[in-house]
Amino acid sequence: MSELTLTVIKLGFLAVLWLLVLSVTSAMRADLFGVRPPKPPKQSRETVRQNKQSRGGKSLPSQAVVIEGPDTGRSVPLEGIPVTIGRGDTCTLPLADEYISTQHARLRFHEGQWYVEDLGSTNGTYIGNDRLTRSTPVNVKSRFRLGKTVVELRK
Repeated sequence: MSELTLTVIKLGFLAVLWLLVLSVTSAMRADLFGVRPPKPPKQSRETVRQNKQSRGGKSLPSQAVVIEGPDTGRSVPLEGIPVTIGRGDTCTLPLADEYISTQHARLRFHEGQWYVEDLGSTNGTYIGNDRLTRSTPVNVKSRFRLGKTVVELRK
């Protein structure tokens, strides 16, 4: 074989090794820190206020309260901006439950309604005995479970 052929083979092998290292590093990062969910479009507080008024008298929840689990009593106000729930420090409602993911679930306000959605967690998010597979509307008195933690929406 010529010197050029050997050099091309060496460089190709080196490129394949780097791709392997980068893919393993990416997979380890996702396992350790979780995959970042896509950010929903921002809504201004004025838009949220208009959406609340357009509900025609239906009462909307004003806070999410932990009613069971290690963080019983913790709450977060629902002001129209997305609320992320999980073990991560960057979450709006950080919890100490060892059975939930770093970014486990999200509450979001869309077109006059609050929705809860699972963010690809390992153990899932449940309403009753049903595991969430898509965004699900929630109202006042709605409860959902993440790990050993139960969250209720209150007025």
